[in-house]
Amino acid sequence: MSYPGYPPTGYPPFPGYPPAGQESSFPPPGQYPYPSGFPPVGGGAYLPVPSSGYPGAGGYPAPGGYPAPGGYPGAPQPGGAPSYPGVPPVQGFGTPPGGAGFSGYPQPPSQSYGGGPAQVPLPGGFPGGQMPSQYPGGQAPYATQPSAMTQGVQGTIRPATSFDAMRDAEILRKAMKGFGTDEQAIVDVVANRSNDQRQKIKAAFKTMYGKDLIKDLKSELSGNMEELILALFMPTTYYDAWSLRNAMKGAGTQERVLIEILCTRTNQEIREIVRCYQSEFGRDLEKDIRSDTSGHFERLLVSMCQGNRDENQNVNHQLAQEDAQRLYQAGEGRLGTDESCFNMILATRSFPQLKATMDAYSRMANRDLLSSVGREFSGNVESGLKTILQCALNRPAFFAERLYYSMKGAGTDDSTLVRIVVTRSEIDLVQIKQMFNQMYQKTLGTMIASDTSGDYRRLLLAIVGQ
Repeated sequence: MSYPGYPPTGYPPFPGYPPAGQESSFPPPGQYPYPSGFPPVGGGAYLPVPSSGYPGAGGYPAPGGYPAPGGYPGAPQPGGAPSYPGVPPVQGFGTPPGGAGFSGYPQPPSQSYGGGPAQVPLPGGFPGGQMPSQYPGGQAPYATQPSAMTQGVQGTIRPATSFDAMRDAEILRKAMKGFGTDEQAIVDVVANRSNDQRQKIKAAFKTMYGKDLIKDLKSELSGNMEELILALFMPTTYYDAWSLRNAMKGAGTQERVLIEILCTRTNQEIREIVRCYQSEFGRDLEKDIRSDTSGHFERLLVSMCQGNRDENQNVNHQLAQEDAQRLYQAGEGRLGTDESCFNMILATRSFPQLKATMDAYSRMANRDLLSSVGREFSGNVESGLKTILQCALNRPAFFAERLYYSMKGAGTDDSTLVRIVVTRSEIDLVQIKQMFNQMYQKTLGTMIASDTSGDYRRLLLAIVGQ
């Protein structure tokens, strides 16, 4: 299948991620600027995320089919890019004219997984077929790369240039003082400051007024607006750790949250999350995963929380061929499935390496690896393995799809909407917006505006950059 913007050029860089100027603001253990017990691990301020899908008809696709088999944009397809009914064939990506692969295909721009353009020679590409049809509008926007995609990734929120933490603290204090609350003043400050700057505002507020900004905000706000504001004021790593803890406490487990965070973060991010989880909640993340999950899904998540994926930018094409053969023999080429082989390869190989393996697999097996995973696995482990492969193809498109299904149909999964908008706002939300527009023929802002209301909508749109 042809994933939008495939092959991607916009992975968060490996290594050296996050980009310069956006380094993690992860404080040393125990140094989070929150009063003890905040946010309540009982989750009082946060809305629960349904564990078995989205509300109403717009829920997640059934566990066995996320995304619908044969419908994911981007995986290599037997015979090339898959078909979008009613859409004329388009050229795909592949080797240069006269190369060893299919002739006459343009070479995509070099991908950038690290500090500079990675020298990743791409194996033979996909013959031009028709584009897939699952996306609303039936358009085929994937034949060309959006120009911004070739420039690496970028967030919609940048650090404010003339930043004054004390002045911002004063603005927030005035916005909450007296009768009523000036939500627009809060939106103007919060949506235009980086996470690191918000931490400084929080510290300045306590220094100036002897009060905790978070407690004041909680007393003035409610519902989704409160959840969004509190998420924006959490240090980035703390928010991921808190989301994982919230997904596993109490009855039931929100497996989608575990997959979304653990299968998409970098090694450095995962290791910081594990340390933060221990220091802030006094719990071992791996032990909690083991007690809340089971079977092959448990093993996959335990592998993920080690933070030991290879992050070498260079692709070993010989290894890609060997891995493709191993995966075929562990799945399609035998009766039953050797799950441990899939776990080993998908948990250890770098994302550029996995993309090369998917290319090799499609040529060898005449079927794309995403659809093979759909045939060999089901439930949460299928979703986890597919998430890893989708991130290898195009991480922004994975998050675009998650955002779409958080708002599709009756009701809105606000916790997923908030979590993705906040966590990607300084990383790749620009690219996510582009992918969303290409995949669904509407802008992310348009869908947010029609699914939300009031100050909550205003703040979301300010972050998204509408």
